[in-house]
Amino acid sequence: MSTDPAAPAMRLASTGTIIHGVTVGEVLGVSTLAGARLIAGKTGLDRIVQRLNVMEVPDILAWVKPNELLLTTGYPLRNTPQSLGRLVADLDERGLSALAIKLGRYLDELPAEMIEQADRLGFPLIILPNDVGFDDILNQVLTDILNRQAAILARAEDAHRGLVQIVLAGGGMREVTAEVAGLLEVAVAAMDVSGATLAAAGGSEQVAMLRDAYMISGPGRDQPEPMVRADGHYAVVPIVAGGHHHGRIVAFSQAGTLRESDIRILERAATVAALVITKQEAVNAVESKYRADFLRDVLTGRGGGRIAERAKAFGWDLERPVSVMVAELDPESDERTAQDRLLAVWQAAVRRHDPRGAVAGFSHEVVVIVGAGADTARLATAAQAAFAECTFSTGMSRIASGAEGLADAYAQALKAARVGRQLHGNGAVAHFDQLGVYRLLSLVNDTAELHAFVRETLGALAGDDDAENADLRRTLHVLLETNLNVAETARRLHFHYNTLRYRIGKLERLLGNFTEDAHLRLNLTLALHVLNMRGI
Repeated sequence: MSTDPAAPAMRLASTGTIIHGVTVGEVLGVSTLAGARLIAGKTGLDRIVQRLNVMEVPDILAWVKPNELLLTTGYPLRNTPQSLGRLVADLDERGLSALAIKLGRYLDELPAEMIEQADRLGFPLIILPNDVGFDDILNQVLTDILNRQAAILARAEDAHRGLVQIVLAGGGMREVTAEVAGLLEVAVAAMDVSGATLAAAGGSEQVAMLRDAYMISGPGRDQPEPMVRADGHYAVVPIVAGGHHHGRIVAFSQAGTLRESDIRILERAATVAALVITKQEAVNAVESKYRADFLRDVLTGRGGGRIAERAKAFGWDLERPVSVMVAELDPESDERTAQDRLLAVWQAAVRRHDPRGAVAGFSHEVVVIVGAGADTARLATAAQAAFAECTFSTGMSRIASGAEGLADAYAQALKAARVGRQLHGNGAVAHFDQLGVYRLLSLVNDTAELHAFVRETLGALAGDDDAENADLRRTLHVLLETNLNVAETARRLHFHYNTLRYRIGKLERLLGNFTEDAHLRLNLTLALHVLNMRGI
């Protein structure tokens, strides 16, 4: 990074816009102001000067602009010394950089109130030498400002050409960060939105300190972007592509030599990083589609020969005993955006639990194939914990011996996901072997037939319109569950024994003699199971 003292001065406006110019302190160093004296506002020497103006009319406040150095002979001030303190406050409020005055002709000295106000506000007051013309000051300072702005633009343009050449040559994020680290002589890293490092360059010690600084001051903090921290140790610029925030380019200087002037180069680096990201996303999209097409063919029995060998090209091991998992978004989800995120969550979870596992995204679900030794329930829990957008239901298959058993295992997992949702609602996690009789009921595709069976079997108890009928259905459910054990049913329902005997009689008048007819009990049990299946 350049340590040239003439490097352009810059700062960030409240809107995040970078303001270029020279500081008041640097203005005082030009040759035409060699005899100038700062008499107040020393703490404001780092204010940026972008333009100069001459004040020789009383209503100057209507014409001044932010970041101006205002020059005057004192002519407008000669008759109003009592209001000069207020003038300083007004100029400061309008964002002026400093006020430079020639004394002797119209004002012999500045009032104490004016000097005190300037010190309080950190607003520089400068006494100009009488032998220097305003035109000389204007020419020299404006030339300095323009030269410095040209220097920073040229430096940024050189950096941009080098960064674009990296992309054209096929380079990636690693080369981009290395180029910027070399230009600025600091540690540079590209971070994703979660704070994970995509690539880093610079001294190993500084890179480690950069990561620490980023985690302390970076993600989740309400800081202006782009920005440089006041101590000069840390700078950050967002990476934006396609209207989406993809992370940040972060720079760290152990010596605290980073300045706002380096933001230009970091901005160019962020633009090139966005190109790298979008290119990689396009490649990933093509690869993801190819993986999904291959896995879909395998799961539907159209994989052909050499399945295991082709799977190895993706890093998948399908020759071992495996189980299939299906994660299906629940209804009312924003499917397009959520589906992409769901795939990413499962890919991350499988990498941690079974690096040789397969993951692919289909149009409505994510399919996962993991080794028989993987804890599928724990895997599903990890994925649900990492997915905050909406809910999804997960189904798990039995163990398949290899690629030839994947089609059946996929059907089992898909059935488990959908039946699990019907039984337990959104976000359910179900194993195919745990479905029991619901497995058989789910094979009935004609839901109208199932509804007819429930109405014919339960009669008035099939609906929830009548609270008494719903209560009687609950009594019937517990009776069947306890195998007609009246004492146990009364205990569970907190009924008196005689009350339960009365209810059983009422149930038999509505449904038939189920206490004596085993076939009727079976029908009633199945009808209650169908009612328990949501969405049927």
